[in-house]
Amino acid sequence: MTYPEFLNENPSAGELALEDRTALRRVAGLSTELTDVSEVEYRQLRLERVVLVGVWTEGSAADADASLAELAALAETAGSEVLEGVIQRRDKPDPATYIGSGKAAELREVVLATGADTVICDGELSPAQLNALEKVVKVKVIDRTALILDIFAQHATSREGKAQVSLAQMEYMLPRLRGWGESMSRQAGGRAGGAGGGVGTRGPGETKIETDRRRIRERMAKLRRDIKDMKKIRDTQRSGRRRSEVPSVAIVGYTNAGKSSLLNALTGAGVLVENALFATLEPTTRRGQFDDGRPFVLTDTVGFVRHLPTQLVEAFRSTLEEVVDADLLVHVVDGSDVNPLAQINAVRQVINDVVAEYGVTAPPELLVVNKTDAASGLMLAQLRRPLPDAVFVSARTGDGLDRLRSRMAELVVPTDATVDVTIPYERGDLVARLHSDGRVDATEHTERGTRIKARVPVALAAGLSEFATY
Repeated sequence: MTYPEFLNENPSAGELALEDRTALRRVAGLSTELTDVSEVEYRQLRLERVVLVGVWTEGSAADADASLAELAALAETAGSEVLEGVIQRRDKPDPATYIGSGKAAELREVVLATGADTVICDGELSPAQLNALEKVVKVKVIDRTALILDIFAQHATSREGKAQVSLAQMEYMLPRLRGWGESMSRQAGGRAGGAGGGVGTRGPGETKIETDRRRIRERMAKLRRDIKDMKKIRDTQRSGRRRSEVPSVAIVGYTNAGKSSLLNALTGAGVLVENALFATLEPTTRRGQFDDGRPFVLTDTVGFVRHLPTQLVEAFRSTLEEVVDADLLVHVVDGSDVNPLAQINAVRQVINDVVAEYGVTAPPELLVVNKTDAASGLMLAQLRRPLPDAVFVSARTGDGLDRLRSRMAELVVPTDATVDVTIPYERGDLVARLHSDGRVDATEHTERGTRIKARVPVALAAGLSEFATY
């Protein structure tokens, strides 16, 4: 068999062909035409006209194109105009310039031809890689992590959300500060300013970059204290919900999968729904009711994304605790996405990391394939085989929501029970507790005492067994 015939029989083997490994392949169809460009807080940059760069190390060409298309959507969300997207096939990113010195020079030509002022790389670059690539392309270089952090900074509205984003940005920025040695000195070291200092006493002192690092560390310490204080408030709210024994359901999923739309459809909440990445940054909790009358609380959480920056996972720990403490995870998947299974894996990876950190067992998961109205019948049929237990819904049209409510009620173990008790009149404390901790359906005054039919927590129902009405 000749080599071309072998490639035809084994298309995956051709993905490592020499021409693929050396080519800087342009990806068509990524250009956007945004005119409203937002100011970027991180590094005081303006992401305006950008070229995207990806390194294809594993998977198929379609996977590489999808990853760069997602980067284009992220850049658009940040307020950029995407001019061009290029991908290089490599075993691993170049340790010096991410795409290699030769390809970096070719990238410079692409930048000149398009008039771009920023290059965004589809990965997290080291400080040395950022610096080296900027020297070659001679425009600003941003990596995927900095781009996501900037989107979070633009969308955060609450005090806690802003503090979490600021902390994540500073953790990312600290090792990437760049200075120029002695020319940045702010003060003389030792006794250099006085007479008679002597040899060895006239050091450069604290440089500008050292001052910046010290101030950032001080600011980070203050932000951690503030977030810790705000975490106490969130813990108090969460513990209050646990004491009431109302089941807690957390909606998780990839960014822009339709989690907020599903929250609105299930509870009638009016939270922001926007066709944009990371439209939700603060968890929103609303109360709902199962078909059997049991109440529950539903929490809309921050969307995940492939290669979610570790700084964000750390900073948003208090938000992710909503996932750990939930009785059920409703995992929403965008059924109209080109690769929904990859989204599922990315979300599960983040959840597993959070659960492992807290040393607890992951809550049960209910997969919900959303946006069935926007997906083709063939695509949905292809998803039903690998996801046999998933519920297919459309939060926009309401299709499948009844089935979803039913499945949620089945998976959430009831924490209350129905009781029919007659409480002696001298036990008014028990009557008060039934009203405060349960839901009273009927009350009747009899010769023996107050007869009450109610739904109460299981623990309280066990304590009332001696007063059961027969």
